Amino acid sequence: MDFSLPAICNAVANAYPDRECLVFRGRRFTWADTVDRARRLAVILAAEGLGIHGTLDTTSYASPHDQVALYLLNGNEYLEGMLGSYWARTAPVNINYRYVAEELSYVLRDSGAAAILYHGRYADTLREVLPDLPSLRLLLRVDDGSGDELLPGAVDYEAALVAADPDEARDDWSPDDLYILYTGGTTGYPKGVLWRQSDFLVGCTGLRRRDGSDFGSLDELVERAARGERLRTLPAPPLMHGAAHWNALSTWCSGGTVVMQDDVVRLDPADVLDTCEREQVTSLLIVGDAFARPLLDEQHRKPRDLSRLRFLITGGAILSAAAKAQFLEAVPDLQIIDVYGSSESGRQAVARSATGTDNGGAGFAREDTAVVLSADLDRVLSPGDDEVGWLAQGGRVPLGYLGDPDKSARTFPTVGGVRYSVPGDRARLRRDGTVEMLGRDSVTINSGGEKIFAEEVENALKHHRDVYDVLVVGRESARWGQEVVAVVQVRVGRNPADDDLSAAAASHVARYKLPKAYVRVPHIVRSPSGKPDYTWARGVATDGVSEATHAND
Repeated sequence: MDFSLPAICNAVANAYPDRECLVFRGRRFTWADTVDRARRLAVILAAEGLGIHGTLDTTSYASPHDQVALYLLNGNEYLEGMLGSYWARTAPVNINYRYVAEELSYVLRDSGAAAILYHGRYADTLREVLPDLPSLRLLLRVDDGSGDELLPGAVDYEAALVAADPDEARDDWSPDDLYILYTGGTTGYPKGVLWRQSDFLVGCTGLRRRDGSDFGSLDELVERAARGERLRTLPAPPLMHGAAHWNALSTWCSGGTVVMQDDVVRLDPADVLDTCEREQVTSLLIVGDAFARPLLDEQHRKPRDLSRLRFLITGGAILSAAAKAQFLEAVPDLQIIDVYGSSESGRQAVARSATGTDNGGAGFAREDTAVVLSADLDRVLSPGDDEVGWLAQGGRVPLGYLGDPDKSARTFPTVGGVRYSVPGDRARLRRDGTVEMLGRDSVTINSGGEKIFAEEVENALKHHRDVYDVLVVGRESARWGQEVVAVVQVRVGRNPADDDLSAAAASHVARYKLPKAYVRVPHIVRSPSGKPDYTWARGVATDGVSEATHAND
């Protein structure tokens, strides 16, 4: 059976109104509170005539909804903004709060945003682009204590909620209502990925029975949610990125509680761990070593009681074998769940690690609908086929990109009569049916006629105990076409030789993949979600050192 998010949350709230739904900075919102606030937001949007206009046309790459831009840091308002927008049958759109005015203008215009929910600290940047937004009809400002003045025509969010009557909210939602997720734009301008809500809930949040089948009714979901009171989830990355709000919404669909750390402007490992201890968090979402290393260092500096923590979920960037081992040592009953997926595919594969197990060389277990397609996108590969192909997702996949039929056709091809999502991840299907992930094709390095996958080399280098963080990129070379360069952040007080770094990596990758040069930096630049900034790393590799050759030649 297909569901919409408001229908699920409404059913859970009716069954468990007094259960905690959301905790942020000392404020505790019950399920009844959260649904009440979402309904009030829906009424505010409807009063401006915002909602759905017509029916969904799956071939037009258009949205029948008015879009609501969420220009916010993490907080209760972000998830209220999502749920309230869906309640009004509008479509919320995630906005990267790091954008400069030109980037912000592009996404707001591309999405046709009719309303913007924004934190006061972003008023100055938003003011610059307002004249370029012909579709805009409503501005809702969330007071974050920044001392800003309301923009012309803007309304205070809390005041508007108080004035709205929740009983006037509509309740005619459809599983076909859209979920729109804007990509990060690492390979071009950001694009809005169009999902039916029902497909998104299954493909991205994992809303299915343990045997992989669909739930049969809302009553069955409510019955499952009876156990959700024990689930307390902290998504540490920014909610503006898919993985974080997928994690939060998955928790809500299970009847659990979403907990947020106090400091949402930057990653404060002490704050995250203190919140986990204080709120007895059972599941923590991070993004690879960029989050893991600071958290491990802080836990070593000042141990917290993390005995309630059962699941560490990671995705979006490498979580090295060394970091996994350290987490399992620090929290003995922990299970680490490494999730592989993308905005265009949802969850495709999972690797699990726990105390007493060794997953160091194991591959990812595929979802039932995930396959590896041949390099020419001509066929589905069989286990043991040595060809490096494309990780692809069948079944419940997006409809395409908002307003872009050409890119939609390239990313969602039909192979053997089946429509797949092929976001650009290279992979090899092992004989046992697991998948060896090789990384994004966009950061593949072509050196001396060989394809070298950046993430594979990064993971190998992280076996050296002195490597704190690393990005691997290609740099132009007269001899190789491109040569492999590692941009490395070493641990404070350490200075390993280049040859020592290469020796540590050589046990895990072939020698032709080893860096020809190393550039040391005080800090690796990543997005707030922990994802690598390869554009920055290429600049460092090109401008930071001269042409060099090493023993790996």
